[in-house]
Amino acid sequence: MFASSETLLNAPWWRYATKAFDAERQIDTATWASLEQALVLTASSYGLQPWKFLVITDAAIRAELRPHSWNQSQITDCSHLVVLLKKRTITAADADRLIHTIATTRGIDTSVLDGYRQMIQVDLIDGPRSQIIQQWAANQVYIALGNLLTSAALLGVDTCAIEGFSPADYDSILDLESDDYQSCVVCACGYRSTDDKYASLAKVRYTATDLIERR
Repeated sequence: MFASSETLLNAPWWRYATKAFDAERQIDTATWASLEQALVLTASSYGLQPWKFLVITDAAIRAELRPHSWNQSQITDCSHLVVLLKKRTITAADADRLIHTIATTRGIDTSVLDGYRQMIQVDLIDGPRSQIIQQWAANQVYIALGNLLTSAALLGVDTCAIEGFSPADYDSILDLESDDYQSCVVCACGYRSTDDKYASLAKVRYTATDLIERR
């Protein structure tokens, strides 16, 4: 059921930020379905899941997005382009939706969760963090991004996380300007081109001694 330590570590050693995708090679349906489920299963603060994931395979839409992505070829050449969206606000309705979903899934009465519901209200809706809720939501989206990068690597799928784009233009093209969600970060998924010179470069990371401190 669980991957070995070797499998776990081989994946991040293998992955890199793919600069050139093989435009002729597509991720098969079963593999992509697994990656979508990995996104759905991502952890989030309070379990609120303040995100949506737009999977864009339409060539015309991607061609329209590319000029607003520093003209990066990954936008049009990857197999699946994911635009990870963050929720603009967190409201009482969002908290109620979560409580209802928990109660339904676990077969309990919503009253059992009154304390949990109040925690969300006090922290994210009425509390100081309500003033920086979009940053909070973005933080959650980046957890999903990291999960996607790792899950893809474990399945031998290449990725490139992309912040070099215009969220406002993406929102306009994707008809999100009046939506509850807005563009946050992009991830191109597919398979590396044999012409990508970056694929063979040595991975550069600081050592564990530099980065991990034990107390």
